[in-house]
Amino acid sequence: MSAVGTSEGGGGAAPAKSLLQPPQATARLQLQAFLALCGRDLWVTVRHELGSYLAQALLQPIFLLFVFGRVLPQIGAARVGYGTQLLPGVMALTLVLTALQNTALPLVIEFSFTKEIEDRLLAPLPVSAVALQKILIAALRGILAGLVILPLGALILPGGIHLSGPDWPAVVAIFVFGSLTAGAMGLVLGTAVPPNRISVAFAVVLTPLIFTGCTFYPWSALHQIKWFQIFTLVNPITYVSEGLRGSLTTLPHLAGGWIALGVAISLLIFAALGTRLFVRRALD
Repeated sequence: MSAVGTSEGGGGAAPAKSLLQPPQATARLQLQAFLALCGRDLWVTVRHELGSYLAQALLQPIFLLFVFGRVLPQIGAARVGYGTQLLPGVMALTLVLTALQNTALPLVIEFSFTKEIEDRLLAPLPVSAVALQKILIAALRGILAGLVILPLGALILPGGIHLSGPDWPAVVAIFVFGSLTAGAMGLVLGTAVPPNRISVAFAVVLTPLIFTGCTFYPWSALHQIKWFQIFTLVNPITYVSEGLRGSLTTLPHLAGGWIALGVAISLLIFAALGTRLFVRRALD
């Protein structure tokens, strides 16, 4: 009797135990799913969306460099060499806006129209990991767009570009963390704003971001307008612009410690808030 009872107990426990996967196997499966989603998004970008991606990312900076960096200095409306001051700001603006838009707009479409987000949520990943994957892909797109600004500047600006002892490790750090911050900002925008209000939200959000982010002027030059100088510190683009300006040129710029602190705080706030909003929206 006891032998039969033991046999039945062992037979019931064995299948239950076999269903449990070791943590290493679970982590490996999640990593494979995460990389598969990233690979799929990159393939779609290259195969189907390359033209629209390049137009969205590069049309505005091309005209900014041409009008502000070439036309205005040649007609005397801006000083000669203004392009050197402008270039890091345009790189920062392109980096941030490309990453932000490539998170926010797809999220609005996937949550409201195509419902593609439901397919992504079926992946063997935590919901928060799907949100982080969105940030990562948008950041990669932003980095690529920002890098293209350098050869564009060499072609468009009078006399090409003039870099003074560039600090390339600092440039890489600004690109990586600045693009991740912008992707997180897009995650907040894409999950917090109703689909029928997204065009209004972009108009209300992007215009202040563009003109208060030290894109067209160095932060130190605002000392005569103290209230506006302080206000620009709320904008994450300010830290990316000043970081690139300090890494690529010898122009006056915001101190490196403040740049690192501003980017870190912005990334933590927007990533935490965006992930929370994404999980709540996905589970509704």
